[in-house]
Amino acid sequence: MPGVQSPVAESDASTRDRVVRSILQHGPSTASELAQRLQLTPAAVRRHLSVLIEVGHLTSRQQRVYGQRGRGRPAMVFALTDAGREQFPHGYDALAIDALGFVRDALGQQGVDEFAGHFVDGVQRRFAELRGEYDNPTDALVQALNDAGFVASVHPVATGKQLCQHHCPVAQVAAEFPELCEAETRVFAELLDSHVQRLATIAHGDGVCTTHVPRPVRPSDHPNRKAAS
Repeated sequence: MPGVQSPVAESDASTRDRVVRSILQHGPSTASELAQRLQLTPAAVRRHLSVLIEVGHLTSRQQRVYGQRGRGRPAMVFALTDAGREQFPHGYDALAIDALGFVRDALGQQGVDEFAGHFVDGVQRRFAELRGEYDNPTDALVQALNDAGFVASVHPVATGKQLCQHHCPVAQVAAEFPELCEAETRVFAELLDSHVQRLATIAHGDGVCTTHVPRPVRPSDHPNRKAAS
């Protein structure tokens, strides 16, 4: 059946997980060291190491030898990459929530608001760098958001455009501190020179962060001008 792993595939994945966890616990290791720890054959370990290197979770280098070196080439040592470490749980969100709670207790609401403004500075700077490359400021903002990891896109609607962010790197933190979303919305309005409206956020349980960017009102469409004519 599609999407169902065979027992062999499940076993391979479990063994590779053991290999990675052993390196995480004991530090950079040779294939022989891993084989001894995990009670596997060196050939089996090398097969899993090759896969883990191919997917970018491990890197290899020659083992450093201190003192007199024996005959032959030094053994290869295998170490985790940043991508490999990302496979393990992190406490970044909890740490950020605790830190912002400390800021609120120490500096009050003003401190949280100032931090929220600082949080969106990176998108503002990237937008300023990109603005000259795009005819439309919304397209420049989409690229700036993509560069920041928000997986953004823009779609036309009857009343203007919808700016969508399909991923939010700080969703859990923003759920506790909506000031981050509010600061982001204010920056969108400033950069696009528009009265944007936030319709949905991932932080509040929606599937996509959605911001409505209304179509600019032309002078000829202004109700006072029509009444005068």
